[in-house]
Amino acid sequence: MNILFVMKHRGNAGNTHAVADYMRVAPKFGHHVAIFGPSLPWLPEINFSDQVRGFDKAVYLFESEIYRLSPVRETMLIGGIARKDRMILDMDGMYNPVVCLDGYDRNHDTEEERAAWIEHYHALADRVHKPTLAPPATPRDVPLTFYGYDPALETDPKTAPEKIYDILHVGHNWWRGRDIENILLPVVDKNRSKIGRICFIGLWWDKAPTEPGSGNPLAFAFDSEAFRRLDIETRDSVMYDKVVHAMSQARINIFTQRPVLHHLRHLTLKYFEIFYADTIPLLVLDADHAADVYGPAARELILSAERAEERIMDALARPERYREIVQDVRRHLAKHHGYELRMQELAAALKN
Repeated sequence: MNILFVMKHRGNAGNTHAVADYMRVAPKFGHHVAIFGPSLPWLPEINFSDQVRGFDKAVYLFESEIYRLSPVRETMLIGGIARKDRMILDMDGMYNPVVCLDGYDRNHDTEEERAAWIEHYHALADRVHKPTLAPPATPRDVPLTFYGYDPALETDPKTAPEKIYDILHVGHNWWRGRDIENILLPVVDKNRSKIGRICFIGLWWDKAPTEPGSGNPLAFAFDSEAFRRLDIETRDSVMYDKVVHAMSQARINIFTQRPVLHHLRHLTLKYFEIFYADTIPLLVLDADHAADVYGPAARELILSAERAEERIMDALARPERYREIVQDVRRHLAKHHGYELRMQELAAALKN
């Protein structure tokens, strides 16, 4: 089976790393995977193709942008791959009813905006798959975990980079500012003299974007002055193949998820990527949801507002205890979320 992913291929965000893993395991099952479009010099290891008729299946991977292709290129795809052979992956919950959490994060601003997405999805394919463990909401709404884990990518502590940070967060400030302000910053404020260097790697932690069409300003709202006051560093984003190395530079990595996706129980690439690193992941997640994904050991890695100080200071003081917990989680991920299993699940969904 030749599978063509239609997606926004950003090297420093999105789902490029996951698709690269599919490319790696696909030949074991007689498949070939590529991304639609011309080759990009900054992603030399990624397969690209615009030869649509050389592919049996198309997988549209939608995030928060609905129209990413020119009408001419969209017509190429629709004309070259039959409707029954096209699949939609709804990564950002755009197929759901309008959700707005506490006047903050939302999947759509209006019902009219949602209707445009639904119309576009239905014009492309018959089924919409979601990267979730939650049960489907409608007959056209089909769970497909999509993201996976490869134990071979785990960082060996013997060859891991030097730990230069006590606490690190790798990811953009896209609907994450409120969690950081409510959960992490109070702990840092109270214990700053006991914590070493802290850094946030990613876009928009120092300032919001100013470009037209950047999106809802609430997505970037954040008290950046608190970072300066607490001597928290910021660095620009890194390419997808450098993320795990960057995470391994810290004793603790903070995992956050966009609130609306957490509410919808969507998985993301970072759920799995963070456990490749030589670090202690502390998870800003609902404990039951974390246990569903990672197994029961993950409950000891939850970072809640009520126990954030206890968890962070304990992880810094007793790293070996937390490394044992991380190993338990890794074993669960290898057993239940391997990319070879994910490849078989994707191929089966495309055949149905």
